[in-house]
Amino acid sequence: MSVAERGPAPANNGKMEARAPDTIPADAVLRRRAVTGACMLSAFMVAIDVTIVATAMPTIVGHLGRFDLFTWVFAAYILTSAVTAPIYGRLADLYGRKRVYYVGAGLYLFGALLCGFAPSMAWLIAFRTLQGLGAGALQPLTLTILSDLYEAEARARMQAWQAAVWGLAAFVGPVLGAGIVAYVNWAAVFWINVPLGIATLVTLALVFDEKLIRREHKIDYLGSGLLMIGAGALLMAVVQAQDLSRTMIVALITVGVVTLAALLVHERRTAEPIVPFALWRVRSVVVSNLGAFCIGAVYSCSTLFLPTYVQGVLGGGVALAGTIYAAHSIAWSGGAIVAARMLARISFRHTAAAGTLALIAGSAMLALADRGSDAWWLGTAASVVGVGMGICNTAFLVACQTEVGWGDRGGAVSNNIFMRTIGMALGAGIGGAVVNFGLAALAPGAREVVRQILDPAMREALGAQTVAAVSEAMAAALHNVYLAAAVFSLAALGCAFWLPARLRLKPGG
Repeated sequence: MSVAERGPAPANNGKMEARAPDTIPADAVLRRRAVTGACMLSAFMVAIDVTIVATAMPTIVGHLGRFDLFTWVFAAYILTSAVTAPIYGRLADLYGRKRVYYVGAGLYLFGALLCGFAPSMAWLIAFRTLQGLGAGALQPLTLTILSDLYEAEARARMQAWQAAVWGLAAFVGPVLGAGIVAYVNWAAVFWINVPLGIATLVTLALVFDEKLIRREHKIDYLGSGLLMIGAGALLMAVVQAQDLSRTMIVALITVGVVTLAALLVHERRTAEPIVPFALWRVRSVVVSNLGAFCIGAVYSCSTLFLPTYVQGVLGGGVALAGTIYAAHSIAWSGGAIVAARMLARISFRHTAAAGTLALIAGSAMLALADRGSDAWWLGTAASVVGVGMGICNTAFLVACQTEVGWGDRGGAVSNNIFMRTIGMALGAGIGGAVVNFGLAALAPGAREVVRQILDPAMREALGAQTVAAVSEAMAAALHNVYLAAAVFSLAALGCAFWLPARLRLKPGG
């Protein structure tokens, strides 16, 4: 049986896909709109988390210290959400979207609550890890639910609009983040998502009636464990390379390779594998996943360090950093909407290629920035990258679903997000290593000064010569990070041209 034929859709969702929108009963239309709204609220919850934490991170470092662990606040969250996303996606294909989403959302909200009580950077990283274990379910499953409810052009539009929610979060997030940091307490940047998450769960409980064909399943616990250990070990070796001994790095790589090899053998003998390797024989899925990996690395290398550049190199405040980050997110949303229109008219290949060209241009602009650059240059560069991310992400994400059926859709979406998140983790690891090595070489012994420069109040107490020397070192280190973003952008362009030329959206929805 082919990949597209496995796994029948639930009766309710199948009927909604098979009938024209104007023939769907009125109550079903209202329910579908309410479920769509809940999915958008879930996307907003994830998006506002990113924008608030990124904006407030320099202030958090100023309070908790340990700038050397800065990237781990993001990397721990990214790593755990990455390794759990395929597991959640596969479980959703076996047991339904709703119940699996509830498990992930519960862990996410509990982790967010604990983050606000973190007494140190180490504890914050631990709680972000717990939050990431739940976050692995949120974006893959809401996208999968939208894919179940809509098809063809309508699916692309809905997923583009979900990306556009990040634009709204880009407006709200930095403002909230700056306000919370200035007038409340940094802990509230994590707690803000708790009421949003509760509202999402209540809405889905009331209106999402997922009628499944009941049959017995066997959870692949061993496969799940092997995937988490293998992928986690390799990611840790990459992300924390600058702080680990050579022996530890070799040990982690060895554990990762051996564990993933064991996973491959195990999954071939399992009736219901947690990793659907059959999907990796579909060209559109494979190429889309590789493209997602590349743009994930571009995202981390190009935008993760934007607040650090603004505050550490340009001497701007939290509000300016948030504004530039918002420009990037809004541009991403606009790019996603443009991508939906492009996909309705041209092929996935040409749409993705257009997006990667924007990534290359934006990364080059960031690499050309220096201490003399103004906020307009940095904001324009971030916006160009955002447009490219919106187009590429939508093209690769919708492409991976085009040739698979309901029973594999959760796996296809979650694996695509898994690969993008792996790329983000790799990009964060590369960026962190480049920055730390660069500062160690160009400004040895300046770790404490770096922490003070990122805090506007402490920065004023430093001498102008000290600020200039460390800022120059930070600019040089970040220049190399942006060059890495350009290299990954070129790799994404190669993936775009590798997509099947015949792959296009069919009219409908």
